[in-house]
Amino acid sequence: QVELVESGGGLVQAGGSLRLSCAASRRVNINSIYTMGWYRQVPGKQRELAAQISRGDRTDYADSVKGRFTISADNAKNMVFLQMDSLNPENTALYYCQFSTTMRAFWGQGTQVTVSS
Repeated sequence: QVELVESGGGLVQAGGSLRLSCAASRRVNINSIYTMGWYRQVPGKQRELAAQISRGDRTDYADSVKGRFTISADNAKNMVFLQMDSLNPENTALYYCQFSTTMRAFWGQGTQVTVSS
């Protein structure tokens, strides 16, 4: 069983930055990974994709974060990162890491990001 552990969340003022990290508890065959990504959820709303990176390093972003968030990965370490700049209160959410693989999707427990105005 693979566990994903997120870190880097916290409280930041509007305009600030945070860097989220996600690490897999054990080695995942890189060839079995389709995408690594970050999703976010606020109470009462569905979980939505913020950013993802696929095999071959193609990246996709939600329109609302384009130009402010940057996703990257260290495939050798099975880690994925999300650099979040120019944060605003609308970015407040619980952020989840996800690995989509040939077997199934794995999810982390989430890390809270709170942006104060």
